[in-house]
Formats: sequence, structure tokens, C-alpha cells
Amino acid sequence: MASWTPDPDRFPRFALLDGPSPLARLTRLETALGGRAEIWIKREDLLPLAFGGNKLRNLEFLVGAALADGADALVTSGRRWSNHARLTAAAGARAGLEVHLVLSGPQTDPPNPGIRLAELLGATTHLAATDARAEREALVTRVFADLRAAGRRPYLVEVGGSGVVGALGQVLAGIELAEDAAGRGFVPDDVVVPAATGGTHAGLLVGLRTAGAATAVHGIAVTPPAELRPKIEAMVAGLAAVAGLASVAGTEIRLDDDQLGAGYGRPSAAADEATHLLGRTEGLLVDPIYTAKALAGLVARVRAGMFDGRRVVFWHAGGLPGLFEPLDLADA
Repeated sequence: MASWTPDPDRFPRFALLDGPSPLARLTRLETALGGRAEIWIKREDLLPLAFGGNKLRNLEFLVGAALADGADALVTSGRRWSNHARLTAAAGARAGLEVHLVLSGPQTDPPNPGIRLAELLGATTHLAATDARAEREALVTRVFADLRAAGRRPYLVEVGGSGVVGALGQVLAGIELAEDAAGRGFVPDDVVVPAATGGTHAGLLVGLRTAGAATAVHGIAVTPPAELRPKIEAMVAGLAAVAGLASVAGTEIRLDDDQLGAGYGRPSAAADEATHLLGRTEGLLVDPIYTAKALAGLVARVRAGMFDGRRVVFWHAGGLPGLFEPLDLADA
């Protein structure tokens, strides 16, 4: 099995992980779904900082790049419940960097759990008046410019920590999965992952191919695929230009919107049913915004016979504080 190590001069890394995330079999969920597929779970929700989550992998390289650039602050953005925003606050605290989070409005009273957690971690939050993306992006520009004008050295982290640098962390996650599964005597046939900004999907696909695994990666879109697919394609192409990483054909990018429902951040009956099924069979939780819809995608595919006789890994990306978001916020 092939492996890969990033060039530390080109891609400096700031350690945020303490080892591989657990890989476990979900035998009771398998039985509840008729024993049609062998189902495993990759517990990215158990990564070590601030309730865990897959974005810590991206942040190892993004914080590494910021420190190498001489930055003293990180600026990033997202929704109020953003897994990435919370983990950027935690990573900045670990690295000794000031963190500024630009989050979608409107303001709530009391502040929602995502904002409270970010501020507990020492981040400064800048809340837009509405949830309009253009307004949030304009506020990012203003916050960044204000920091520069004050003599600071901010480093801009794009939404979701995606892009080639951040996706390198997910490449390593794909290689980690291949190596862990091989140690247990199998190669995963399929991985099911939530797709919001595309970095995890792109990185896992490239990482698995770099490791020599032909595993299919099924991205369950929680944002509109029309804007998501070009981002994944661009990251896959950018990663292929990195020495030692595999090239992946665009036809291998499997992205489905069958669980999108009413849109990003809006609950769905299928996601709610899948959440209850996992909780009552395995004692595990998923959040309603990202991972529940991916889990619903896995359940639907098993029930449809798409995974009959196959070994499937569900990628639990984290985001568990989203469980405590008031429904009117999650539905904003």
C-alpha cells in the first residue's frame, strides 16, 4: 500500500491531532437494516479539540501556513453553527493566534450555542445582520482590512477551510482509512461523507487513490451540487499537481442531492429518522445540519440494495453542537 508525506517546506503543519480517529463496526445498525451491508464508522467527531470534527485536519495545514507567513491572527467565516468556525477558534487558541469569526446573522437572544462556544475559546465574533452570503463576505473584507490597518498580520482562511492546502489534511485522512482498514483485513468498497464545501470529499478521494484503494466516495450534498461540484473538481485537480498524489478523473466524483431536502441547514424527515435509528441501535449521535443527512443517504442506499454485500464506511464529520441549535435557527 502506497503512502505519502507532505513536504514540510512547502506545506508546514501545526499538530492538532493526537493519532488516528477510531474506525468501528456498527453491527446493530447493520442488523436493523437487514444485514445487507457491512457498515463501519470513522469517528472524526472524536478528534481532540472542542467537540471534535473533521475540520481539525484542514486546520493543521492552514494554521501551519499562517504561522509560516508570520501571521498573528486568523480570519474566517461561516454560519452561526459552523463546525469549521468553532474548530478554527480552538486551533487558534492552541497556536496562540487571535481568531476573528465572521458569522451569518441575525443576532439571537440569547446567542446560539455556536457563538457561545467560539467566544469561550477566545474568538472574537463579528455577526452580519442577515444570513446573506454577500453581506458576510463584505464583512470579512472589512474585518481583514481593519486588522491590517491596526498593524496586525491576519491570515484569511476560506469558508470551511477548503482549498488545496486545507484538503491536504483530508488526503491524509483517506490514507489513514486505507491503512487502518488494511490492518483489519479489508479494503472499503464505499465511503459515505457529507459534502458542504467539498474539501473532505476531494481529499478523501485523492487520499484513497494515492493509497491504492479503489473505494467509491459518495458525497451527500448538504448544499446545492451545482455550486459544490466545481469546487470539488478544482480541489481534485489542484491536489493532483502536488508531488506524490494521485490524479482522479472527474467521473469518479460521486455527488448526490437526494438528501438536500429544503436546503442547507434545514431539517428533513429522512435525516431525523436516520438520527433516531443510529442513536437507538448504536448509542451514537449525529448533528442535524451535516452528518444526519449523510447518514440518511447511507440508510437509503442500503435499503435500496445499492450496498448489498459491500463494506461501507460512514464518515462522521462531527458538528455535534448543532444538536443544541434551536430549530428556528437551524431552519434559518
